[in-house]
Parts: sequence; structure tokens; C-alpha cells
Amino acid sequence: MNEQIRIVDREVLSDNWYILNKITFEYRKKNGQWVTQSREAYDRGNGATILLHNPDTDTVILTRQFRLPTFVNGNPDGMLIETCAGLLDNDSPEVAIRRETEEETGYRITDVTKVMEAYMSPGSVTEKLFFYTAHYSSDTERSSGGGIDEEEIDVLEIPLPKAMTMIRTGEIQDGKTIMLLQHVWINAKAESLFSPTIG
Repeated sequence: MNEQIRIVDREVLSDNWYILNKITFEYRKKNGQWVTQSREAYDRGNGATILLHNPDTDTVILTRQFRLPTFVNGNPDGMLIETCAGLLDNDSPEVAIRRETEEETGYRITDVTKVMEAYMSPGSVTEKLFFYTAHYSSDTERSSGGGIDEEEIDVLEIPLPKAMTMIRTGEIQDGKTIMLLQHVWINAKAESLFSPTIG
């Protein structure tokens, strides 16, 4: 535990969707002085995200769905192109991302590769996101996908070079998606540079 931080009070401001806490804490500054501060933290649990890549066709699987926060902050139609993602819901990240992949994209995958863990909005949201990649092909078993309950998710298969262009044009603006696309792009280029030449 950080000896420079002492939690004084925790007040639940809302638990309508997830939990919004107001946390009052004492913080010892570098000069030794203790100050009292309050911050709000939104707790929605931890999540996982995955990018499916077909190395033979150099295509990726992305999703598209309406995201209200982007709509109220300048996204004209509120639609966002993203990697498949979801909350852990008390599962391990690996179990959760396999479940989310089938629910959202329809692809049933077994082997996933962990890339990293990251706090995506640490100024106000507690969520830690676990990042994964996996391979898929035309032979990968599929169900319908498209999400569950009230979700309406479009499944997109896009050439990786086009997806990278879509980052530059602003067609892809989701942070986790950009991070995974760049990871796969860099690694795919590295593999092609160091793969043996036949003939």
C-alpha cells in the first residue's frame, strides 16, 4: 500500500448502471505536507479486448455499434468501429474474451495470445483492460454473432492495411482498437522482414 495515501471517506453517488464513487483521501506531498482531496471514480469492472487476424489473407475482424458517449461528444452518428471487447463478469480474462468473441463476432476460438494490460482512462475510470490477439481463418467455426440481449453489433472483415488507413482518416477512433491494430501491424511487418525467402 502507498503510505502517502490515506482513504478518508467513500460515498456512492450512483449505482444506476455501474458504480460512481466519490472518494475523499489524504495525500502527502513531496514536501511532507498532508492535503485532503476528493475525486470521483467510475467502477464498471475490468474488461478484455481481442483482435482477430487472418495472416493468410491479412484481414482482421472488427465490430461496429452505437456508443452514446461518443455521440454526445461529436461523433455524428454515434457508431464506433472497435475490436471485440467486454467485461470479465467474474471470469478470468481468457475465458471472458473467448465468450465475448463468440457472442459479438460469432467466431469460436480456443487459442488466444495475451498482449498487455492497460488502464484506459485512469483519471476517472477504474477499469483495467486485458488485450489479446488470435488467428482466425475461413475454417474457424462460427455462429451468428452480433451480440446478445439489446446489443446490435455489425461484424466487419477488413484488410489490415485498410484498417491502418482508417486510423489516419479518422474512421477508426477507438483507443483499444488502434493499439491492437498497431501491435498486429508492427508484428506482421517484422515477421515478413525476417521470414526466410524460398527460391
